[in-house]
Amino acid sequence: IKGPALSPVCCSSRYGLALLSSYGFFVVYSLRVNLSVAMVDMLNNTHHSSINHSSSVCPAHASPTRPQHNHTASVYNWDSETQGWILGSFFYGYILTQIPGGYLAGRYGPKWLMGFGILGTVVFTLLTPVAADLGASYLIAVRVFEGIGEGVTFPAMYTMWAAWAPPLERSRLLTISYIGAQLGTVIALPVSGEICFYLDWTYVFYIFGAFGLVWFVLWALFVFNSPNTHPRISERERLYITSSLKNELSTSTHIPWGSIVTSIPLWAIVVAHFSYNWTFYTLLTLLPTYMNDILGFSIQQNGMLSALPYIGCAVLAVLSGQIADYLRESCQCPTVRVRKVASLVGMIGPAVFLVAAGYTGCNYTMAVTFLTISSSLGGVSASGFNINHLDIAPSYAGILLGITNTFATIPGMVGPVIARALTKNNTIEEWQIVFYIAATINLLGASFYTLLGQGKVQPWAVHTSYSHGD
Repeated sequence: IKGPALSPVCCSSRYGLALLSSYGFFVVYSLRVNLSVAMVDMLNNTHHSSINHSSSVCPAHASPTRPQHNHTASVYNWDSETQGWILGSFFYGYILTQIPGGYLAGRYGPKWLMGFGILGTVVFTLLTPVAADLGASYLIAVRVFEGIGEGVTFPAMYTMWAAWAPPLERSRLLTISYIGAQLGTVIALPVSGEICFYLDWTYVFYIFGAFGLVWFVLWALFVFNSPNTHPRISERERLYITSSLKNELSTSTHIPWGSIVTSIPLWAIVVAHFSYNWTFYTLLTLLPTYMNDILGFSIQQNGMLSALPYIGCAVLAVLSGQIADYLRESCQCPTVRVRKVASLVGMIGPAVFLVAAGYTGCNYTMAVTFLTISSSLGGVSASGFNINHLDIAPSYAGILLGITNTFATIPGMVGPVIARALTKNNTIEEWQIVFYIAATINLLGASFYTLLGQGKVQPWAVHTSYSHGD
């Protein structure tokens, strides 16, 4: 290796950053999903007159009796449409800060942008119980503000890693920080269920909010925008990072917006990302509701079972990444073929099993198994269209991510709203329609991407001075 020797991993500033950013994403995702579980407990179940006095379609499971404590938490009489809007509202804020997030991070530095973004989300989370008491519209407003704060996290993190991640360690460092997001989902769902069971739903927001405050203090004290501004970094590590990055393509200040917006391969990613997220967000926000209303699982079982699909998704995402790189390096498979195969498996697989889940009736084991397989296979797409941005325009990956993420947030805004509007009576047939819609959108997205996706760096993304070589 030319330049300074490798810097040790242990106790290094860059791995400290990876762990803290992982904790940050954990906070962000746990605050995003905890409402999905709490919602089951926030509703007044006495007026479900549509079904003869049992509140779920399938026979309810024997659930342990709740610990007796004076239930102080209020319950609300929101209809299914209101619930859809409450669950979808987060994404209305989230979409606003995707593209500005990348710009602001470059302008003011990613440390405080990400710090205050997540701090804002935490503060509004702590206000959730107050807002819910004031009324559904207040709760919706609070969730929109949470989304605004959370929208900057991914663009800010991309900017942060541009200054901190040596090219050879990039995938490792990014994987560490993004695993936090998966863990946030996987841990927050069952833990929220237990908190609702033993305490009441308000504590879901207080406890996760407290974790967020702790994160902010650590982030403010130990994280800096670049190796050169870090006071406690070892000289060896600082030189190692800065010298490894000095040969990287520096993004020129001129951004070819025209070429970006008219790039067909980029639109292929947009369509794929949109359709994949339709299934993903519909499940993410409504799985606890489905487990409760149709399958009759109690809040305690609910969180654990709702987490299973995401555990599978995380495992397959990591595995497929290893396999994809192995195919590209050792078997000389063209990048574009690997990306398309991964996308097809990761989009058609979930579609098939999601529809199958709708036909399992009250066979709980089959229903949970199919939903889990559906989500797990979705993880394979992580090495498909999901990282295709870096193949077609490495210099502008952050901007492309902002663009595709903006479009890919729309399903989170309309998916739950449409799904809850279609499931007014909570029958299995109504939910089958929801699953069919998601599956159809997935199939369309997969075919579009297969026809138009690309794996090569696009001509507009190569600076003239670097035109030689691929």
